[in-house]
Amino acid sequence: MSESQAPQQLTDENILVSLTNTPLDILPVISSVKSPKAGAVVLFAGTTRDNFAGKPVTQLQYSSYVPLALRTMLSIAKSVKEKHGLHAITMAHRLGVVPIAEESILIAVSAPHRHAAWRGGEEALELCKERAEIWKLEEFGGEEGGGVWRANRDGAKGVKIGESRE
Repeated sequence: MSESQAPQQLTDENILVSLTNTPLDILPVISSVKSPKAGAVVLFAGTTRDNFAGKPVTQLQYSSYVPLALRTMLSIAKSVKEKHGLHAITMAHRLGVVPIAEESILIAVSAPHRHAAWRGGEEALELCKERAEIWKLEEFGGEEGGGVWRANRDGAKGVKIGESRE
């Protein structure tokens, strides 16, 4: 997906999932799930931090097989919406370079009550990180230099650029 392209997205009843190369905007994501039927709206914003395991990070770069990742994200959203009785769910993930302190993922959910919203939002995030076909390159600064490609999961072992995967 080139930087000039609009976000690619899939929708279903009160569900929106998208992948984009442009910075994520929190307000439209929250607005997409608001409803008079919902007493709770929960937003998770995942941002690029400046370090990983004590190493300075200069930026993250996300890559994806977009058609498959969107279908996977839609499947996750449908499942979580049904399981937790959510009113609506939006999952937006940024691709390409994501500088320090900028959002790489936004997940917003609405539900009649806060417990369902909290649980649904967290489960949507964990399943997205576990299953969606999205990979990240962590680029390091300082003496470390270079970068590591890894699955978009917490603690997933990566492959340093230039290393063999044997």
